[in-house]
Amino acid sequence: MEPIACPFGRIALVLQGGGALGSYQAGVYQALHEAGLEPDWLAGVSIGAINAAIIAGNRREDRLERLRAFWQRVTERPVWPFAPDGDMLRRARNGTSAFETLLFGTPGFFAPNSVNPWFAPRGGSGATAFYDTAPLRQTLADLVNWELLAAPGGHPRLAVGAVNVATGNFRYFDSAQQHLAPEHVMASGALPPGLPMVKVDGAYYWDGGLVSNTPLQYLLEDEIDSRDALVFQVDLFPARGALPRDMEEVLGREKDIRYSSRTRMNTDAFRTRREWQVRLRQILAKVPEEALSEEERRLRESLAQLPRLAILQMVYQARAYEGQSKDYEFGPDTMREHWASGYEDTVRTLQRRDWLELPSEVPGIVTHDLHRESE
Repeated sequence: MEPIACPFGRIALVLQGGGALGSYQAGVYQALHEAGLEPDWLAGVSIGAINAAIIAGNRREDRLERLRAFWQRVTERPVWPFAPDGDMLRRARNGTSAFETLLFGTPGFFAPNSVNPWFAPRGGSGATAFYDTAPLRQTLADLVNWELLAAPGGHPRLAVGAVNVATGNFRYFDSAQQHLAPEHVMASGALPPGLPMVKVDGAYYWDGGLVSNTPLQYLLEDEIDSRDALVFQVDLFPARGALPRDMEEVLGREKDIRYSSRTRMNTDAFRTRREWQVRLRQILAKVPEEALSEEERRLRESLAQLPRLAILQMVYQARAYEGQSKDYEFGPDTMREHWASGYEDTVRTLQRRDWLELPSEVPGIVTHDLHRESE
């Protein structure tokens, strides 16, 4: 793919949670990487936080290789000795793979606790989760250069979201504000009751997807960087879908709705806010200088630097044979299918160069939905 000239001052990659579906995000990144559209601002939740950490925490030439190493490691357990053809056999293969994940965990990610939590002593180390994520800690240590991630300047910014178990408050761990470590990423992906809560800065955290499965809003409200931004948001659960026709589809559709990112709702709310900011800027410009306070002058200056945003939303579209276990079916064949889908969708998207143009009209924010616009 030929390199694409980007007129925006920064490129952001926003990655939703979705477990085994996260290899779709890796395929998206491969296409961006080949097009020379390297993100300098990454934000993720759950599996999106892991993918984002691997990308941000490595040199450009190593990122794709490290992503492949991660996904090969967590899907290395063989499922069937052959790749079946036809939806019924593929659904059976996926079901077998998902069942193996429940029984044995996933290499390099999580493993069953030695004691079932229902029989563990109250307050004991294994009483609050079915699996142990020590393998993930080692994987992150192997594949992420944490010192490089903490280096000042010239390296992608990383933010990962988690929820405080005691307060229920959502928090972002942001490399622009603190040094990040494996615990921050593990906290973002600690989905209960399967995975254990993670202690960070004296508090315990669970998967950020319990509160918000996409960090788009955090990026929209970012006040650190005022550069114009091209934002690629990669969602793994579609908000829209067909009516279910059996219980398997009911469970899958319920999960889609629960974890979908509501991008349209977030961007519509932000657009309304931006319109009021523009109106306030216009009003302050009409006020005589001597009538303004220092605080009002600072507000006028900040409103004069509102960044323009183009948000390109990409949503994984599940295949007919994928059931409600699609987010914990870590089979190698399925991983490769997801990766290829992310790559192909992004290559096709980048052919629409009009989506890379700076928005010219007020309020300076435009949203493109790949699948909606192709219908």
